[in-house]
Amino acid sequence: MSAPIVKGWCPGALRPMMSGDGLVVRIRPPLGRLSQKQAVGIATAAETFGNGLIDLSSRANLQIRGVSETDHAALVTTLQGLGVVDGDPQIEARRNVTVTPFWQDGDPILGLAQSLQTALADDDAPQTPGKFGYAIDCGPTPVLTQTAADIRIERDASGKLIVRPDGAMFGAVVTAETAVPVALDLARWFLNTGGASGNRGRMARHIATGALLPSLFAHPVTLPDAFKADPGQINFGTMVALEFGQISASQLARLADLGPLRMTPWRMILVENCTVPINIDGVHTSADTPCLRVSACTGAPGCPQALSPIRETARKIAPSVATDQSVHISGCSKGCAHPQSADITLVATGTNTFNLIRNGLASDQPDITGLTLSDLPDHIKNRGI
Repeated sequence: MSAPIVKGWCPGALRPMMSGDGLVVRIRPPLGRLSQKQAVGIATAAETFGNGLIDLSSRANLQIRGVSETDHAALVTTLQGLGVVDGDPQIEARRNVTVTPFWQDGDPILGLAQSLQTALADDDAPQTPGKFGYAIDCGPTPVLTQTAADIRIERDASGKLIVRPDGAMFGAVVTAETAVPVALDLARWFLNTGGASGNRGRMARHIATGALLPSLFAHPVTLPDAFKADPGQINFGTMVALEFGQISASQLARLADLGPLRMTPWRMILVENCTVPINIDGVHTSADTPCLRVSACTGAPGCPQALSPIRETARKIAPSVATDQSVHISGCSKGCAHPQSADITLVATGTNTFNLIRNGLASDQPDITGLTLSDLPDHIKNRGI
């Protein structure tokens, strides 16, 4: 079994990535939100230029799958007409911002997101590595602490607005006016102190090496417990969950009929102000749905690095997963679908053969090796024993 290829960057719309089913074209919805017109337009584009399948990523982005190289330019033109793709690949790469979906009109969240988005488009914005990103998480309680980001704008337990480098328990107290400049200065500090090399580098790793933060970052921070999102009605509308984070173009268009859509990093979509029952096959509004207990990557044949048809396996093992249990199944040791620890992580080592890791990542050393598909349900029921 060869090691998976780590490319060190994420696909974009202007810089797509080839996968087993064609180009993957990633859309970063501005401010994490799609109008009804934009959502319907993306659905139509996915049918016209792709295979009709769309992934929701762990950074609240959309990925149109199955695009041919000859259709890519026409797809980009369509997406730019919808206002969801930048005209410059460097700006698009920098605009890697995850916004809490729980904002209300009049609060400072959207203003901060807009200011950061505008600043990242400036010529002098720091050109950080491809996976480097920002989180705007300044609602009453942070909900994105488990979402991949390198610089976080959030609130501490007392309600102070802070900028915090990922991996640090200290932040800088800021105001709505100073938050974005401080965040960008922190990105420049990261670059100037050797945090990036060859378009790779992450803030938490840089902090772990002992890099000394600027003196402004001295405010102690206590992180809240990990936030758990569930599908169903909430104050802002209805949260819908997608099986393994994938939605068809027709499903997306039907959701857009119900209202504007806010993307989330939990592979769910928030339908704004929706209070009516949602009855769309493959779109779930109950946390009791077994398939939602399993995180699964694209798998073979859609991903050329996957060693097994992961989603077929995930559907088979989902009924064995307890409601209080997290299970991640990955086609290789990269663990793209769930970059955090899980109670049980299963990593394919061949067609329908797996290693099992307890309370760890796909890249960790396995606790049990050589499991077959028929072995998995019992090991899951026995909590990985």
